[in-house]
Amino acid sequence: MILTIDIGNTNTKFGIYNNDKLAYSFRLSSRPTKTSDEYGVDILTQLARHQVQPKDIKGIIVGSVNPSLNFSYERVCEYFFDIKPLFVGSGIKTGIDVKYDNPKNLGADRIADCVGAVHKYGSPLIVVDCGTATAFNVVNSQRQFVGGVISIGLNTSAESLSKNAAKLPEFDFAIPSTVVGRNTITNMQSGIVYGFVGAVEKIIELIKIEIGIDCKVVATGGQSELLKQHSQVIDVIDRSLTLDGLYQIYLANNAQY
Repeated sequence: MILTIDIGNTNTKFGIYNNDKLAYSFRLSSRPTKTSDEYGVDILTQLARHQVQPKDIKGIIVGSVNPSLNFSYERVCEYFFDIKPLFVGSGIKTGIDVKYDNPKNLGADRIADCVGAVHKYGSPLIVVDCGTATAFNVVNSQRQFVGGVISIGLNTSAESLSKNAAKLPEFDFAIPSTVVGRNTITNMQSGIVYGFVGAVEKIIELIKIEIGIDCKVVATGGQSELLKQHSQVIDVIDRSLTLDGLYQIYLANNAQY
């Protein structure tokens, strides 16, 4: 079994792969205040629910966009599993050619998303990851990552709106029944949801015009289903895309497995 770990700004997602298939996944909050021992116990508890012991894990790969947690998770892997994890970064094999001004600045999650998408759906394509930020990644027909776009995420936008506008209240995120709201809360909900959808649609439209190809669009991340419900520009929703990409990167760097 291979353990894949996707350390994000808000949550950390885990995948257990057995016989080339994602057996199950789970997530924990990304909290720098937690110790590596606490993370280790939480992970072992989740594994035990599925009758998996630490000795069953033969390899671990980590993709992180939250460097403050890297040391804690490295210690978890070495102490609880006796495995030195592979971190996605400069110099590892991915199967795609990164055409970026400084590849070291490209987030591990974006690399994994593209690797997973190309493996499952081919290329060219646009991958949209709807997380804390919304990242658009473009891969051409030669399996080259040629760049992308980063914009604000849906939840981040909602938090920023109530935090920075003195007269606007905090509100629970919900999809309004109509675009035109009749009170401040539904006004805010409508603006956040449809503003997000409109921004994604426009960015994808401009990307397709610029690259000159009407390619497949794959979305992943926490708000991808909402995007699919309110837009026609998304072809595929794949919530396991990042974990699948991490697993493929692990295989590319461990031919013996």
